[in-house]
Amino acid sequence: MSSTFSISAIQTPTKVASSPTTPDLSQRGGLKVAIAGAGLAGLSCAKYLADLGHTPIVYEARDVLGGKVAAWKDEDGDWYETGLHIFFGAYPNIQQLFKELGIYDRLQWKEHTMIFNQPDKPGTYSRFDFPPLPAPLNGIVAILRNNDMLTWEEKIKFAIGLLPAIINGQKYVEDMDDYTWTEWLKKQGIPERVNKEVFIAMAKALNFIGPDEISATIILTALNRFLQERDGSKMAFLDGAPPERLCQPIVDYVTERGGQVLLNKPLQSIELDDAGNVTGFKIRGKDGQPEETITADLYVSAMPVDIVKLLIPQPWKEMPFFEQLNGLEGVPVINVHLWFDTKLTDVDQLLFSRSPLLSVYADMSNTCREYENPDRSMLELVLAPAKDWIGKSDEQIVEATMSELAKLFPQHIPNGAKLLKSKVVKTPRSVYTALKGRQAYRPTQETPIKNFYLSGDYTMQMYLASMEGAVTSGKLTAQSIHRNSVPAGPVRDEISKLWTDKTRHSSRPRPHLPE
Repeated sequence: MSSTFSISAIQTPTKVASSPTTPDLSQRGGLKVAIAGAGLAGLSCAKYLADLGHTPIVYEARDVLGGKVAAWKDEDGDWYETGLHIFFGAYPNIQQLFKELGIYDRLQWKEHTMIFNQPDKPGTYSRFDFPPLPAPLNGIVAILRNNDMLTWEEKIKFAIGLLPAIINGQKYVEDMDDYTWTEWLKKQGIPERVNKEVFIAMAKALNFIGPDEISATIILTALNRFLQERDGSKMAFLDGAPPERLCQPIVDYVTERGGQVLLNKPLQSIELDDAGNVTGFKIRGKDGQPEETITADLYVSAMPVDIVKLLIPQPWKEMPFFEQLNGLEGVPVINVHLWFDTKLTDVDQLLFSRSPLLSVYADMSNTCREYENPDRSMLELVLAPAKDWIGKSDEQIVEATMSELAKLFPQHIPNGAKLLKSKVVKTPRSVYTALKGRQAYRPTQETPIKNFYLSGDYTMQMYLASMEGAVTSGKLTAQSIHRNSVPAGPVRDEISKLWTDKTRHSSRPRPHLPE
């Protein structure tokens, strides 16, 4: 599958020419960089640091790679995952990462379509099929062809309402962070039914919350990418579990270049000197191991924002840069896995449930090569919004999910298909909750502490709370570290030019946090 993009992936120079005043990083082994967190942000940061001649050492608290894309095997050898992970054509940096690792064939690209359940017609679907035409024509045709969900009047009003975002670009999109998606629709004169038919499902898919809460910037960013890039909304599934099929190749790549990735190494505290700079990461001992303090030239937190807030040293807490993190909070997410004794569907694609309980789901026995089974379905479903369910028992969650599936598959449930087993994975704090006004609280990767950096999808980059956002942030962190390791002068200017990227900074002013 070939993809064309209107924005390029951030270029990664693998070698920068030395000058008489520039340290030859490739010969001296570069800088030793300690990274806390082996999710996609931490691992991608390590990968690109290794490319640039540095020595990354990653410390992961758990016994599994991946962070928000972690997965485990049950007693039968079946995988269950933290979430339902979809790779979009509008994700240039993560696709570049797959290519650089030599594993691009592990992305299983699906037919270019978006499929929605029809609640008023249980067991049926409505499709937006994208023809092989340039953008935005393919998206326009997909919308015009679908007459199940929107009337012609609604389509026209939505298209007119969307024009300012298309014409004015990213600055307009960022400015709309002052509105929820529902408020923005009303502001643009778009009928509420458009929300009900399409965007309740899309909001829950993008950030696990509804359109009355989600920032308009989030959905407008996605729509802009989908409308401007021919394959922007095309989707792929990984051909197996992310820790093995994506994360482990990054670990292998890093270790082959002198780096390390260590599991069961939870960060207990960030140690400082009198000036407030980092002197070490104190690692808590697990399973009878003693605690240890590790030292490096530079330090990176690639942990979720809620954990970062807990570990910020006291002297930093009143600094405006770190104080702004209090405006960000992870959203709860529940991922449900259900194994059946028969086949419920042959659809090989992500499905938007349009259910009040569920967000998106897929039959992984169709979509994922490792989970393939021609005779039995394994449904993976995202329960969202999850704030009212995160404290309930697995049995209650499965029971409620099965009740919803009876509406989606009335020919099989409750009669016909037998549930063989289930697994529920709860993440009380996942990606940052993208409420209106949150963009201004997202930090840059560089911090006021000269030897401490941040990485994670919550940091400032245009791909928001996503796998692409995590990978992009890791890449930007590596860029900042490498650029700052070179003395000011022509070489540093050339590095900055190579790494120039408009996705990093928001043009919006940062507010003062409320008392």
